[in-house]
Amino acid sequence: QVQLVEFGGGLVQAGGSLRLSCAVSGRAFSRYVMGWFRQAPGKEREFVSVITWTSSTYYADSVKGRFTISRDNWYTVSLQMNSLKPEDTAVYYCAAQLDGIGSSSTYYTRETYDYWGQGTQVTVSS
Repeated sequence: QVQLVEFGGGLVQAGGSLRLSCAVSGRAFSRYVMGWFRQAPGKEREFVSVITWTSSTYYADSVKGRFTISRDNWYTVSLQMNSLKPEDTAVYYCAAQLDGIGSSSTYYTRETYDYWGQGTQVTVSS
């Protein structure tokens, strides 16, 4: 059974930094896309950033230049979030597609991902 376990999150002042990590377990895989979506109260879940098995990275325009996604090892990815803004406040969900399905045009959509973490709260105070 595939599990995604998220680490990090919390409360930070505007301009501060936080780091999120997500570890996947439960099956072997050679191709994957893993990363993060977020959902603010009253809004739909939106794409934040993902990284592929070839180390290609993708970012939402709203976080480019402030967030950096990386692979700590084959099973763990992290999201370094700098210069945080109050509008970054949301529950952040780790997402994974472990069969190499999809392309750069579909990585931004929730339907691409088969597995999801439980979510971790990020709150940025002004």
